[in-house]
Amino acid sequence: MLDITTDIQSLTTFRRSSAHVLKHLKKSKRPMVLTVNGKAAAVVQDAEAYQRLLDIAAQADANEGIRQGLEDEKNGKLQPIREFFAEFEAAHGISR
Repeated sequence: MLDITTDIQSLTTFRRSSAHVLKHLKKSKRPMVLTVNGKAAAVVQDAEAYQRLLDIAAQADANEGIRQGLEDEKNGKLQPIREFFAEFEAAHGISR
C-alpha cells in the first residue's frame, strides 16, 4: 500500500538525498513515486521488493497456465501428443 505522505517525492528531493531515500525504500519495502512538476514521472523500488514482485507475477502466470490447461481438459480440447505430431508432420511434409 502506498503511503502518500512518504512514498511520493519529487525527483529533485530524490537526487538531493538519494542515500536516505534508498534506506527508506529498503526499510519500507514499498515503491516510491517520483514526480516532476507535480506529476508522477517514475517509480523506484528496493531491489529485493522488486524481485518479490517478479516472483509473484511469475507464479500468477504459472497458475493461469495451469488453470487454462485444466479448463481445456474439462472441455475436451486436448489431443494425445502422438496424434498432434502425426498431424503436424503431415501438414509440414516431415517424415521420419
